[in-house]
Amino acid sequence: MTTDAQSFHQPLPPLHPVAEAARRDVVVIGAGVVGMSTALWLQRVGHRVVVCDPHPPVPGAPYDTAASYGNACTLAYAACLPVSMPGMVAQVPGMLLDPAGPLTLIWRDLLRMTPWLMAFLRSGRKAEVQRIAGHLGQLLRLAEAGHAPLIEQLGLNHLVRRTGALYLYRTQQEFDGTQFGYRLRAEQGVGMEVLDAQAVREQEPALAPLYAKGLRFLDTSTLDSPHQYLLAMADDFVTRGGRFVQAKVDGVARDGARLAIRGDGQTLTTGDRVVLAAGAWSRDIAKRLGDSVLLDTERGYHVMFPGSGGLLNQPVCYPHHGFYMTPMSVGLRAAGTVELGGLGDAVRPHRLEVIERKARQLLPELGPSGSTWLGYRPSMPDSLPVIGASPNDPRVIYAFGHGHIGLTLGGLTGRLVAELVSEQPTSLNLTPFASDRF
Repeated sequence: MTTDAQSFHQPLPPLHPVAEAARRDVVVIGAGVVGMSTALWLQRVGHRVVVCDPHPPVPGAPYDTAASYGNACTLAYAACLPVSMPGMVAQVPGMLLDPAGPLTLIWRDLLRMTPWLMAFLRSGRKAEVQRIAGHLGQLLRLAEAGHAPLIEQLGLNHLVRRTGALYLYRTQQEFDGTQFGYRLRAEQGVGMEVLDAQAVREQEPALAPLYAKGLRFLDTSTLDSPHQYLLAMADDFVTRGGRFVQAKVDGVARDGARLAIRGDGQTLTTGDRVVLAAGAWSRDIAKRLGDSVLLDTERGYHVMFPGSGGLLNQPVCYPHHGFYMTPMSVGLRAAGTVELGGLGDAVRPHRLEVIERKARQLLPELGPSGSTWLGYRPSMPDSLPVIGASPNDPRVIYAFGHGHIGLTLGGLTGRLVAELVSEQPTSLNLTPFASDRF
């Protein structure tokens, strides 16, 4: 059973510079991959851009808590399924009670997160999943056209590896339970091939034979170093006249025809337009504008294994365990899981221990572990990002909530925001991604 990936990616026409009179002073709040992609696209069409972030990706500034730093390094074009799927209502209680499971909850955050959790479970109804998959598929088919021009501009094509990615299932029954998702991916044009155990062994001989079936996504790529990508974006941004304001933003105030970016009790800068791309921190800033957005935080972890990158040829994921093992030039990164909780909660060491223990079971030849990481994914209950104007002030554009696919969709989001700021027709209908859809 194989589907073809060759026709998956769709092109976009060139985005032309705006006239001098239409150029704006734009402030981008957030220097992750979405914010920096937005800044570069805005510059490409002629706008003047300032980026505000307490820890931008510049030499000497700490960046290792950013979601754009520690992700699984995948350009995940197959990721058109929401996290919430049919049948999850029955599974969630057991998953949440298992401290070693792929989905856990920091229980003191339960009351605060209840509205998000209820919307999350509603998003897993079959009809909703089909609708969501259609919208995600539309974004993913355009994703390469969004980020490829930026990667070319930065001279970083060598970082992109067209490796594919492999999902593994422990039993035939476990694989059979994924057929609804398989059909949805096929409908969206995702290139896939089903592998038996022998074919998996031939592709990835270092894996312990703890699988019965594999599903390979033909079109997935890896970006060898997301951190290097962000550093290059920041350098290019400054070279083209951009400016960083290294400060934490508390809110956006209306100041006549301008918008004032506030932080630490003062105005940090002003602009004609503002783009809110502050990831998991976006909700509170939007709230001060009068917009209630059902955004919350998934805490993701990774463990690095320096020198072990040669054990795999492609990213490998066991959905049952909930994390990827991605080969990089500097080693192997085991990254993922979902821990629902707040931004202020401390690292939970046992989550790192679980990832390392399971990674060693799956890859017995893993060498010593190295650095570890905790980051914050900005997640909407339906796994669709928020892209579009604030209902309370159309001069503020929202660009956050990308969950597990911020690296994949950052370039496209930046281009869509540049179209909005330039008052040009957008490359797709943004209604499904409205901030007030809940």
